[in-house]
Amino acid sequence: MRNEVGEKLKSIVRSGRKGIAWLIDPDDMDENSASRLQEAKSLKIDFIFLGGSLIQKNNINDSIRLIRMYAPGVPIVLFPGSSIQFSEEADAILFLSLISGRNPELLIGQHVSVAPIIAKSNIEVLPTGYMLIDGGEKTSVHYISQTIPLPNHHPELSVATALAGYYLGLQYFYLDAGSGAPNPVNSKIIKSIKQKLPAPLIVGGGLNSLEKVKAAFLAGADLVVIGNGAGKSSALLKEVNSYLETYRIMAN
Repeated sequence: MRNEVGEKLKSIVRSGRKGIAWLIDPDDMDENSASRLQEAKSLKIDFIFLGGSLIQKNNINDSIRLIRMYAPGVPIVLFPGSSIQFSEEADAILFLSLISGRNPELLIGQHVSVAPIIAKSNIEVLPTGYMLIDGGEKTSVHYISQTIPLPNHHPELSVATALAGYYLGLQYFYLDAGSGAPNPVNSKIIKSIKQKLPAPLIVGGGLNSLEKVKAAFLAGADLVVIGNGAGKSSALLKEVNSYLETYRIMAN
């Protein structure tokens, strides 16, 4: 089984250089996607995450082919909301266990149904502890998952949850405030978890400005995920890329 994506994530952690993933909902792929993908390629985005809470179009494979055409070389990582959002044409899959909730379908149920399919493919599997954090309002992921998010002002609960996932063998952790959340994950939560876990830490949801992205990085996020903030314009991706270029030069 391949391990290129996992190794790239771990190298980002080891080097301390930080990284960017652009989250694309297949439902949002349209005639303007080609130009935005070309820009993402030119900006040297580390990963493209593909998926969403509610997929209304059965176009995962078409989306992957479009990305391959206009952003060749950028690893495509599935960010599935359910077992039907799978394609062996992607490079890797975030095998998400929603450890912040108590919905058995998203803890293990959906995983059982897709595991035999994954086993027959050559896709890279990233065992990921997925944690929903309260971003200030109910988002689509909260509704679809039917779970209560962790509070954004009690880091100790999030740390305990992350530690439990780590002791269960999960290797990557994704803190998510939800797409379009007014408030991103609290910096204190990011910092507290990073201090306790020797694992790549991915943070997304509500990161719609450079200031919020900076705060996530400075708190300890290894990889930030930008979704809505880059959906209609690449301006935020450009700002974050420029910031990281300066950050990496200073770090060296």
